Amino acid sequence: MTLQQLRYLLGIADAGLNITAAAERLHTSQPGISKQLKLLEQELGVQLFTRKGKSLAAITPAGRDVIGRARKIMREVENIKSLASDLSGEQEGTLAIATTHTQARYVLPEIVRAFRDRYPKVSLELHQGTSEQIAELVAANRVDFAIATGSQNLFPGLVLLPCYHWDRIVLVPRDHPLTRLDGELTLATLARHPLITYVFSATGESSFKKAFAEQGLEPDVVFTARDADIIKTYVRMGMGVGVVASMAYECQDERDLVALDAIGLFPRVTTWLGYRRDAVLRRYMIDFMRLFAPHLTPELLRDIGETDNQAQVDELMRQVKLPIRGGCGSEIAYAA
Repeated sequence: MTLQQLRYLLGIADAGLNITAAAERLHTSQPGISKQLKLLEQELGVQLFTRKGKSLAAITPAGRDVIGRARKIMREVENIKSLASDLSGEQEGTLAIATTHTQARYVLPEIVRAFRDRYPKVSLELHQGTSEQIAELVAANRVDFAIATGSQNLFPGLVLLPCYHWDRIVLVPRDHPLTRLDGELTLATLARHPLITYVFSATGESSFKKAFAEQGLEPDVVFTARDADIIKTYVRMGMGVGVVASMAYECQDERDLVALDAIGLFPRVTTWLGYRRDAVLRRYMIDFMRLFAPHLTPELLRDIGETDNQAQVDELMRQVKLPIRGGCGSEIAYAA
C-alpha cells in the first residue's frame, strides 16, 4: 500500500466515484488510477467499490471504513509536512479558507491585505458559500479554516473559536416612513412592512424567524439573498425594508440609505473560526487567526490545543471578552 494509492482512493471518493474527474483533479491518467485502485483492493483483499460495467456504482461498507482511515492518514502526512516547514523556517504554503459572503466582502479584505504583506509567498484560497456548503468543503478536507456564524452543529469535527459578535441593522431609503418613526423601532412595526434579508439556513432554526414567532408575529419576507450588496440593491429599488449584518453598512451607503438600530430586536450573534482538531497550525496560520481575532494569542491557542473536546474550548473562551463589529463609523466596539 502506498500514499499515492490512498490519494487516488480519496480522489475517486471526492469526485463522486467519477474516475475521469478524479484523474483530472489529480493530474494523472484514468488508466493509472484504475490500475492503482485494483492493486489496492487486491492487497487489502476487500472490494472498496461496487461496479456497474466499467463504472463505479457505490462505496462498499469496507470502502467507507478504509476511506475514513485514509483521510486521517493523509491529514497526518500534511501535518508532518507543515511541522517540517515550520521547523525549517519556511514561510511558503497554502491557506485555504471557506467563509460566507458577509465575511469575505466586509471583514476579510483588510485582514487579507495585512496577511499578504507579511507572507507574500503563501497562496490564499478563499471559498464562499452557505454554512452547508462550507461544511461540505470541510468534510472533503479542502480547507484549513472555516469562518461562519451559527450552525455549529454542522461542524462536529472542528475546534470552534468565537471571534466577534454582531447585531442586525435595518436599512431603508432616506425617504422611507420608518426614518420618521415616532419612538423606538419594534418587531411589530417591521412586520407591517415587506422585508428583505438573508437566505434562511436549510438546517437549524432561524434566529430571524424565531424573534418574530416569540412575539406571535409573522414577518412578510418578500425577497432573500446570500449577498448583502444584493439586498441593498433591492432596498434601493423600494422592494422592501432590508435586515442585514451591521458590518454590511458602509460609509458610502449613507448617501441614500439610512441604518436603523435593531439592537435587542434580534439575538446578538457570534462569528467563529474553526479548524480540524488534528491539524498542525503553521506559524502563518496562527498569525492569520490573530489578525482576524487578536484575542487568539499563542498562549490561548496552546491551551486550546490541550483540550479534548469543544466543551473544554468553550470553557476557556468564556474568559475572553469578544469585540462587537459594526458598520460605518463603529467598526469595532466592546460591550459595556
